[in-house]
Amino acid sequence: MKAKTMLLPLFLFVLISCGPSRTKEVDRIHALESRLFSTNATSMDKEAADSLLSLYSAFIKTFPADSMAQKYIFKAGSLYMNSGNGKKALEMFDLYRASYPNDPKSAMCLFFTAYVYENLFQNLDKAQEMYILFIEKYPRNDFADDAQMALNNLGKSPDQMVREFEQRKKADSVRVADSLKKAGKKKK
Repeated sequence: MKAKTMLLPLFLFVLISCGPSRTKEVDRIHALESRLFSTNATSMDKEAADSLLSLYSAFIKTFPADSMAQKYIFKAGSLYMNSGNGKKALEMFDLYRASYPNDPKSAMCLFFTAYVYENLFQNLDKAQEMYILFIEKYPRNDFADDAQMALNNLGKSPDQMVREFEQRKKADSVRVADSLKKAGKKKK
């Protein structure tokens, strides 16, 4: 019995020391984030980004209930999106939305999901579906207007959007001029 009592603390010590240290992992992630997102960085370091994404994934798997896992899921989704990996970005955004549906960043994940479908996959039908869902679910969100604008311009080329903007501007100028003429005639 005494031998078993002595082995239990030893076993726990070995188990704890062999596993990854949460603090060490957070420090490694923070150091790599600082390097990758430094104001001195002139472009995305793909190797560093891939390393950071690996660290995020390992942390999320090892410490899924940790509050930092929530932050790392969102950051991983954003980094995947910005590096052009739409499939992995969607996985992270979907995981975030499923795990933290009431968190304010869940709305951003839905908006980014629509963005990924539109810009990385050119799947305009799915993008439209996601933008509409975003507007319906989060009508007062700061990005609701952006989602509506994205819907209005879905599938249009930049040239097309410029032409439409110029046409609206011209029509607005004509309306203002007509209003001023009418106001001038009433004064006489």
